[in-house]
Amino acid sequence: MTPQSRHHSLDYVELTVTDLPAAKAFYTQAFGWRFVDYGPEYAGIASPADDGAEVGGLLAASEPRPRGGPFVLLYSDDLEETQRAVVRAGGRIVQAPYAFPGGRRLHFADPSGNELGVWAE
Repeated sequence: MTPQSRHHSLDYVELTVTDLPAAKAFYTQAFGWRFVDYGPEYAGIASPADDGAEVGGLLAASEPRPRGGPFVLLYSDDLEETQRAVVRAGGRIVQAPYAFPGGRRLHFADPSGNELGVWAE
């Protein structure tokens, strides 16, 4: 959990990029962003507060996300309860909870088809 993480609030933005080294170079040069590397396909975007937290990430893929745009992640104190709440509210689970280096997360689609993620420690 980052210092600003709050239950069900916007917490992290993930950009899908087709060339991870080029994207890192661009964002470093243009905005001074720093990165935490997690292998050849992912780099976390370090918080500008220099507190060890991350505010987003760059995900390498062969093409950008469908319809473009970032992947927005919410934070949850209880991932399983959030999953149930999404389904009860009419959302659809796109990817069931899975482990990643920061904890666990799931992906869901809202009734309009917008895909978001939720993560927990």
